[in-house]
Amino acid sequence: MVTSSALSPDALPLRGIRVADFSRVVSGPYCTMLLADMGADVIKVEHPERGDDTRAWGPPYLQAGEARESAYFLSINRNKRSLRLDLKSEQGQALAQALMRRSDVLVHNFTPKTSERLGLSFEQVRARNDQLIYASISGYGSAGPAANKPGYDLLAQAVSGLMSITGPAEGEPHKVGVAIVDVLAGLNAAYGIVNALYERAQTGQVRRVETSLLEAGLAGLINVASNALIGGTTPPRYGNAHPNIVPYQTFATQDAPIAVAVGNDGQFARFANVLGQADWSNDVRFATNTARVAHREVLVPAIAEILRQRTQQVWLEHLDAANIPAAPVATVDEALNGPQAQAMNMVQHMAHPNFGTVPQVAAGFKLDGHTPPMYRHPPRLGEHDTLVQELLADEQEERE
Repeated sequence: MVTSSALSPDALPLRGIRVADFSRVVSGPYCTMLLADMGADVIKVEHPERGDDTRAWGPPYLQAGEARESAYFLSINRNKRSLRLDLKSEQGQALAQALMRRSDVLVHNFTPKTSERLGLSFEQVRARNDQLIYASISGYGSAGPAANKPGYDLLAQAVSGLMSITGPAEGEPHKVGVAIVDVLAGLNAAYGIVNALYERAQTGQVRRVETSLLEAGLAGLINVASNALIGGTTPPRYGNAHPNIVPYQTFATQDAPIAVAVGNDGQFARFANVLGQADWSNDVRFATNTARVAHREVLVPAIAEILRQRTQQVWLEHLDAANIPAAPVATVDEALNGPQAQAMNMVQHMAHPNFGTVPQVAAGFKLDGHTPPMYRHPPRLGEHDTLVQELLADEQEERE
């Protein structure tokens, strides 16, 4: 593997924890990748023929001869092992039960009805292993009129209200450009699991962890949800602007856009001075953030007119010199290849038996200054099927 992390997999916090991962698509696999990045032994259970749906979500693909893997699958499945099981067959059920008996955590993202049909309901699983932490991610939770509806990120962004506040003020609702509610659900599930593991180790209490796309989406609305609850009105779309802070948005310059985030009145005074409008900080319409929000229709066009007069680079130099938060609006490839991303070692390459190396975006945090290691390539479908024999041999040895 090609990675600069100084952390050893054997020194990670979740070493020795086995996760039976029956999830697929995004929310569950993202959750279990976070656990695997921290050293958990994640056994990814996949459909015996097609595997995880995301293996076919392309292009783009990495391809070498007949071997092919989608960029989508590769992005959320590193550090795991792949085990093919047909959960609709008796043999598959028996092997799945053996895996559950030998695991610390189970993760799935089926609907409640489907999980019961596949032998993965809470009651079914806990009866086989009462020390196993059961974590489920559904579309809409385990109760209520939508409990057994299938959940996808697009639907969650729509029904949670997130889409209604995203997009141009005068345009139609937009989804966020990444499966953000899936990511939020995965983060919530992983957070619940590590807390449950800690409590089990401290007290012996074994918890059930539940989240859903709708819960994660609603919780992720944070201040906008609070605005609706306290303000008693339906939050509108502001495009790239902010409902509670002004100016906090993108602006066009002479050649390329910039993002400006003026978070307090002191910053605004410095910002106004850079724009040659020092008197704005004493204007009752603009002196405080509350006043600026009330008079955004006057202030924002005035700012926009001034910023269009110089280039992005010139403005960024002036704003940086005045310690005013601002940034260029980068494309994804510019962001990944930018000097700051490189300094943080955010793009790494893993060895892969089919493709030589696979590029990966690193975990979004560090331990003791080091990125969690990438110690196992995103698995080929069924690459670790022999694990079944190991599990059964262990069980047989324990019985004897």
